[in-house]
Amino acid sequence: MAKVSPIMALPILVFGAFVGLAYVGMQRDDPEALPSARAGQPAPPVVLAPFPGIAGFDDATLRDGEVKLVNFWASWCAPCRVEHPNLDALSKEGLAIYGVNYKDQEATAVGFLEELGNPYAGVGTDAQGRMALDWGLYGVPETYVVDGEGTIILRFAGPITQRVIDNTLRPAIEAAAQN
Repeated sequence: MAKVSPIMALPILVFGAFVGLAYVGMQRDDPEALPSARAGQPAPPVVLAPFPGIAGFDDATLRDGEVKLVNFWASWCAPCRVEHPNLDALSKEGLAIYGVNYKDQEATAVGFLEELGNPYAGVGTDAQGRMALDWGLYGVPETYVVDGEGTIILRFAGPITQRVIDNTLRPAIEAAAQN
């Protein structure tokens, strides 16, 4: 029988490793979901500059006994524009949504809310992105479900669509309400 050199076996071993990694990756519940190290932990500090003409929010707001959303957005973000009507609908249902304007120009951010409406109970500005780093933000839009004690229940990266509301947000909001 012919002897196989270790160099010739290397491609087979590399291929086997890739197959193993792919198998493990496919075992996740939702391959689209990005993991969040913050789920189940207290929300990091709210460190925001005031947003012109709109009430702000702080750490105490996140721990007021009510379930809420914290939504990171920017006027330059096209998916933020897409999700905005859905945030507005949730706000009209009575869900408190707090907005974090991320790395944006003040005038364009104000114009964005003047054009599309303001679904937020409070808004603050994170011009340098420091709060976003503390919260583990991947990019905008990104939304967090926070229970009444200030614990993050869910982090959702991407635009809030009706499908996301029905399949992801509402179950997380219900779970937060039971905490």
